[in-house]
Amino acid sequence: MAVATGLGLSLAACGSDDSGSGGDEGKGTVTLGIIPSWTDGLSTALLWENVLEEKGYDVEIEELSEAGPLYEGLAGGDIDVYPSAWPEVTHKAYMEKHGDDLEDLGSYYDNAKLTLAVPEYSELKSIEDLVGKSGDYDGTIVGIEQGAGLTAAVQDKVIPEYKLAEDGWELQTSSTNAMTTALSNAVEAKEDIVVTLWRPFWANAEFGMRDLEDPKGALGEAETLNEVANKDFSGEFPEVAEMMGKAKLDDEQYGALEKGVVDAGDDEDAQKEAVATWIKENQDWVDGLGA
Repeated sequence: MAVATGLGLSLAACGSDDSGSGGDEGKGTVTLGIIPSWTDGLSTALLWENVLEEKGYDVEIEELSEAGPLYEGLAGGDIDVYPSAWPEVTHKAYMEKHGDDLEDLGSYYDNAKLTLAVPEYSELKSIEDLVGKSGDYDGTIVGIEQGAGLTAAVQDKVIPEYKLAEDGWELQTSSTNAMTTALSNAVEAKEDIVVTLWRPFWANAEFGMRDLEDPKGALGEAETLNEVANKDFSGEFPEVAEMMGKAKLDDEQYGALEKGVVDAGDDEDAQKEAVATWIKENQDWVDGLGA
């Protein structure tokens, strides 16, 4: 799946007359914005694509590479909904910047958090344990995208509060895919590595990760994952807004959904089939949306 570098010029207008693929006709087009390497957004977008198309909506998934342009697209109305936003901590700055042009439809997951993490075989237990160990890790914390809220939290809070720079540590920004590749290679070789991670995220279970304790609270408290929309969305799509407001996923449901999508790799048909299988196994969840 290619990562878009901009919003593009071909987004369908909200409330168009195009027919959906199932159920009622002519309900319009809902555009979902995601960063595809962040699999919480990818998984939930594919879930809503399936659910909404069955209800008679057209759904477009717009891919961007950074959170900043995604929120700008939301605020400007080019994107209708970010289906897996982190509004309380990780994306707080974007919410504050664009808040007047956004609508929070509610949370679907209630225990999300940012972490620094190591494989379970590591001797490290706390962020404090990094002090004095930079030489064993080339002084590198392997990170993700420069524009990510997690990146800002590590650069602006974790490193200063734990005085890691004085010990020779620095955050290496790259991409989510590059980080997970480096993590996979290290785990396969049983090498030490420190990475920026978050929960929920498939890599925690896949690679057997341990969150480093954060006694100074530099990474903040647990937060919710929410559907955040353009401010006009509920007025244009009240049925969809109501459904999203009712949606809740527990750890088991979320884990099964994300694992199915991740295991499908980059095959879009296989990803959609994984979501369809999840829905068959969780039909009560769909029915509970009430629309």
